[in-house]
Amino acid sequence: MLITAGPTHEPIDAVRYIANRSSGRLGIALADEAAARGWSVTLLLGPTSLTPKDSRVEVVRFRTTADLEGMLQGRFGGCDVLVMAAAVADYRPKAGAAGAGVAGKISRKEGGLTLELESTPDLLGACGASRRAGQVLVGFALEPAARLLASAAAKLKRKGVDLIVANPLETMDAPEVDATVIGAGGVVAKTDGKMTKERFAGWLLDVIDGFARTRGSAGGGQ
Repeated sequence: MLITAGPTHEPIDAVRYIANRSSGRLGIALADEAAARGWSVTLLLGPTSLTPKDSRVEVVRFRTTADLEGMLQGRFGGCDVLVMAAAVADYRPKAGAAGAGVAGKISRKEGGLTLELESTPDLLGACGASRRAGQVLVGFALEPAARLLASAAAKLKRKGVDLIVANPLETMDAPEVDATVIGAGGVVAKTDGKMTKERFAGWLLDVIDGFARTRGSAGGGQ
């Protein structure tokens, strides 16, 4: 099982960066639970102070979207299940624009600073397009509750993945999860109210394992 977790840091200069509030806690909990169940687990982990408790989890650190892209290209083909829990930036400072990516620090000047942003690569979509038979791909959607399920269903189709875990915005950097898992046929499972991310990790792995068994995937450690 290959799991991604945590935020990305997209550099503006050598000091500043664009980031988000993802703690990586859910992905780390998934890695610990999967290892406890007998999976061989690699966790691609972004810049967070949290780490897995289970020493059997192989941890590989990334900082930027480009870092994670390279790691996925090297490891995705060898996994049975990919759980893309990382909060990957949608945009990053465009190289060469407004000093973005300079080796030093951009000096403060009167009049402000305008940053030009560019879209980051669609990492999950790239995995969906290059998947081999039998792989299970799980993505996440973080949206306002009003459009959560519709956005998750659209993302599932657009990315070419098997399952999307739909979470309301309040999930980010929170200790609890209240989620719905969407598949090609609609809602696959829904949590019975809020649960801790550690408890949710076991719940979600049960859902993934059930889906993989139904599909006849070769993955799994139990």
